[in-house]
Amino acid sequence: MTQSRPALHRWIKTDCGRAKLADLQQRRGPLARARLAWFILIAALRDWRLLDPDQSDVSTS
Repeated sequence: MTQSRPALHRWIKTDCGRAKLADLQQRRGPLARARLAWFILIAALRDWRLLDPDQSDVSTS
């Protein structure tokens, strides 16, 4: 079975970042939305060089 992952997990790659993303997505209101957008921008910039943990590349020997 293949499990669908959220599109933002392509940009936010750390477990703690993904947990914070889920927390911020649950909040409502204009300030919460602004904070979520700010978080996504900063987290994506910080994680862009990290390897994606969801990709299973088993071609290494």
